[in-house]
Amino acid sequence: MQGSTYGVFERTRVEPHDVPLTLLASELRFKILGKKVIAHLTFTREFDVNYDPKNVTAVDVNENNVTVALFKDGVLADAYRVETSLGRIVIAYSERRKRMTQGKSTKTREVRRRLKNLGEKERKLDVLRKTARFIETLATENGAVVVVGNINENAKKRMEESASNKLRHRIHQWSVKKLIELLDEKPIHVVKVSERGTSSRDPFTGRRVRRFKPLVIRSAVKGVKRVKVVKVALRVAWVNGGVLERDVVGAVNIGSKYLNSDGSPVALGSTGTHGVWMKLVIPHRGPTPLTELQVFTNTIKYR
Repeated sequence: MQGSTYGVFERTRVEPHDVPLTLLASELRFKILGKKVIAHLTFTREFDVNYDPKNVTAVDVNENNVTVALFKDGVLADAYRVETSLGRIVIAYSERRKRMTQGKSTKTREVRRRLKNLGEKERKLDVLRKTARFIETLATENGAVVVVGNINENAKKRMEESASNKLRHRIHQWSVKKLIELLDEKPIHVVKVSERGTSSRDPFTGRRVRRFKPLVIRSAVKGVKRVKVVKVALRVAWVNGGVLERDVVGAVNIGSKYLNSDGSPVALGSTGTHGVWMKLVIPHRGPTPLTELQVFTNTIKYR
């Protein structure tokens, strides 16, 4: 491989044994670094993945969290809520950029340097990489296929009709796209299904849920040196004497779309909804759940 910039030539040789991968991807990226051009070659590798098609790790990507529903042998077993806070991160960086560029041109070297040093992209990618690693571990330990709710073009157009929703949609769309890319790089089987209507239907009866109301709960979590209060923002609806949490409903219905193509209700274990707890995970604090919420009963409990 040979590249040239401003009359400077460099030659790089890549031996087959140096790259333990099988196929060269069609994508080729270039980066200008001073007087040099760096070419990034992307390789792909095929993995032999063993999984039980009735074991499913269903993933619903939201603005500030990624909710995961785990099915074992076609039966809903557990739910996890990974607090990514990506929406809050993007909005905070947006406000910082406004203050930094107020009354200044973004073309000046000093402003460009300060914007570059913000590190927003690296922080967001770090959160999603940790989330992808958590999903990979969960799927591998349970021999499960990973099913992700994907955005289609019709959903994109509907969400962009309102100008106030554009920022939130860009956060959502970027998170879904990037998380799918990261999961595709893992040695797991990933399936994409449409997420349309997954958050607005009761997974146990198939009936439409008209309205969710905001609910904020706080839980004391023991840290390394001190006890920390974790605030969790939920959106809940009371249906048939029970509580439904919108993000958990979305993840459960995504898994149900894959398992039950006929639209039949979600199967539960012998303990019913009482046996399903939503485990709260914060990426930078590790994969161990900090607390658990019971979200399908008549009251929300935590332990």
